[in-house]
Amino acid sequence: MQIKDKVFVITGGGRGLGLAMARHLAEQGGILALIDLDAGVLDSAVSECRSLGGSAHAFVCDITNEAAVEATFEQIKETCGGVHGLVNNAGLMRDGMLIKVKDGELQAKMGLDQFRSVFDVNVTGTFLCTREAAAIMAVQGEGGVIVNISSVSRAGNMGQTNYSATKASVATMVVTWSGELARHGIRVGGIAPGVIATDMTAQMKPEAVERMVQAVPLRRLGEVEEMAHTLQYIIENDFFTGRIIEMDGGLRI
Repeated sequence: MQIKDKVFVITGGGRGLGLAMARHLAEQGGILALIDLDAGVLDSAVSECRSLGGSAHAFVCDITNEAAVEATFEQIKETCGGVHGLVNNAGLMRDGMLIKVKDGELQAKMGLDQFRSVFDVNVTGTFLCTREAAAIMAVQGEGGVIVNISSVSRAGNMGQTNYSATKASVATMVVTWSGELARHGIRVGGIAPGVIATDMTAQMKPEAVERMVQAVPLRRLGEVEEMAHTLQYIIENDFFTGRIIEMDGGLRI
C-alpha cells in the first residue's frame, strides 16, 4: 500500500511514538486521524502534521469505551472518507512487583485495578479499535493494514506482570487477525520495540538510562524515527502479514 492520500488512524497519536509515526506518514502525504485523550496535545500534533504537508484531524476518545470508539470511527469515516490503516499505539504502563515481602512480612500486592487498567487500554482498546477499523476496511473493499505496537517485554519482564501480559496479547492478535482478515485484503503486522528514546526516557536519571544502554548490544537507545521507518516498511510491503518485527537493537539475542 502506498501512503500518499491514504487514511491512517493512530491511537495515542498526540505525543511520543504515536506523534513520531504520524509526522513520518504526514511527510509521505498520508491523511492522519489522530486519537488521544488530551485535546491539547492533539491540537498541537495536528498542527505539526499539517506543517509537514499531510492532512490531519484530531479525535478525542477513550479507547476503552466501546460506544466512544464506535462513534469515533464513524466520525473518522465521515471526516476522512474512510480508513486504510490503523496503528494501535496507545498504551499504559503501571509497573510493580506481584508481591513485596520484607523480613517475612507481606508489604504489598499488585492491586487488581493496577492490573486491569493496563489491560483495559492495551488489550481492550486494541481490540475495539481494530474491530471498528477492520469493519470499515472490509466494507470499503480496498484492503488495508493494521499494526499493533507490542514490546520486547512480551516475553516477560520482572516488575511488569500486567504490561508484559498485554504486549504478549497484542502480539498473538496479530497472528489471529492476519488469518481472519486476509480474505478482505487486510494485512496485520506488529512491531516489538525495545527501549526507545522518548520524552519519558529523557526524564529518567542518567544512570538508569546508562544501565538500559549497556543491556543493548548496539549500546544505544532506539530512535523514534527508526520506529516510524519500520512502520513504513510494513505499510508498503504488500506481502508482509502475520509477523512481528523486533526493533530492539538485539536486546533479545
